[in-house]
Amino acid sequence: MPPRKNVLLRLDPAVHDAIAKWAADELRSVNAQIEYALRLALKQAGREPRGSIPPSEGDDG
Repeated sequence: MPPRKNVLLRLDPAVHDAIAKWAADELRSVNAQIEYALRLALKQAGREPRGSIPPSEGDDG
């Protein structure tokens, strides 16, 4: 697997809390949940990166 990029992300506390709850419900880390949500959004927009690994249901990040 290629090295991962580090990104500083500033979130509204309510958004972070909602993502953290969603992540806990799906047994993922917050980081993995954010990546999962971004991949879903990219797929929906028809902008999936070439050669990317699809989001998995049990990805723990």
